[in-house]
Amino acid sequence: MKKNLTNRAWIELDLENLKYNVEQIQKQIPAQREIIAVVKANAYGHGAVFIAKKLNEIGIHNFAVATLGEGIELRENNIQGNILILGYTSPEDVETIIQYDLTQALVDEEYSRKIQEANHTTKPVKVHIKINTGMNRIGFSSKNMNALEAVFRMTKIQVTGMFSHLVVASEQAEESVKFTHQQMADLQKCVEELKQKGYDTGKIHIQSSYAIFIKTDYPYDYVRTGLFLYGITEKKDFTIKPVLSLKARVETVHTIQKGESVGYGRTYIAEQEEKIAAVSIGYADGYPRALSNLGVNVIVNGEYAEVIGRICMDQLMIKVSGIDNVKPGDVVTLIGSDNNKEVTVLELANKVKTNLYEIIARLGQRLERIVK
Repeated sequence: MKKNLTNRAWIELDLENLKYNVEQIQKQIPAQREIIAVVKANAYGHGAVFIAKKLNEIGIHNFAVATLGEGIELRENNIQGNILILGYTSPEDVETIIQYDLTQALVDEEYSRKIQEANHTTKPVKVHIKINTGMNRIGFSSKNMNALEAVFRMTKIQVTGMFSHLVVASEQAEESVKFTHQQMADLQKCVEELKQKGYDTGKIHIQSSYAIFIKTDYPYDYVRTGLFLYGITEKKDFTIKPVLSLKARVETVHTIQKGESVGYGRTYIAEQEEKIAAVSIGYADGYPRALSNLGVNVIVNGEYAEVIGRICMDQLMIKVSGIDNVKPGDVVTLIGSDNNKEVTVLELANKVKTNLYEIIARLGQRLERIVK
């Protein structure tokens, strides 16, 4: 019998909200365009297996991961459908890619040759060709047709798709919108040239979460979405629901006097008598140390409480003066809602001047994931 591990710090998943978010995304895209669910980085900290199983259950059968190990984890947990590895995999592991029926992104011409040479099986390795249309990170130049044609002629490689990566899809400035449309046009031109030469380019995709609102006549097969799946957005006119809540427990409660300090470095000094509580979560769990002394709130007993002092590796401290009956064992909500109060991922990201992805993707493995 599995023990209840929610005695310290944990993540709660609302998988009905996940289903709701899928439905909202599907309303924004053409009926024939399928979702590729981006579940890399442990589904952005949510728990890839939990998320992918629910998505399979509601009819999503296309997934994107960053690493071979992430793809293997999904297969070993019986996730069905196409699994695309977006990042680099050593050519030495090409037979493992084939064994687990995964699809590998090709990052450039030299890498493609190495994948071809390393495949000693009778099966071709399935690939999607990454086209660099402006990210300048990985991918073939959209203008290098000779290199692209060479891939299609490789006998140990089966091209099942082509894709690119938008750079400023969420930005509305005129120059950003122009750049996004140019990226889409460059990918389409590349695909059409290859088709005219008789090559089967497979499934085409470039749209990310925010790009589902970019209207286009290009016949894309997929939209890749991660952030919107998890109910996280800066877009105010698009209603989706958070899937994740982050919680921990009060460990101790005690009173300090005016002039006493809290935490490492004595960065917080009480200006009057205060009641404080230690909470069983820290930066080793992925709660950012950079949030120290920034006036960030958590929720305890239905009330906001401020995080004070430096956040420790395994604990943090909060000021609970004025909150009744706070005691060891009480649940503290660090991301999520309680009693009509809410702490959002966006709020935390803005505090430390980072993006939404980093806040959730860093949530650690020692946090138990449970389904509400």
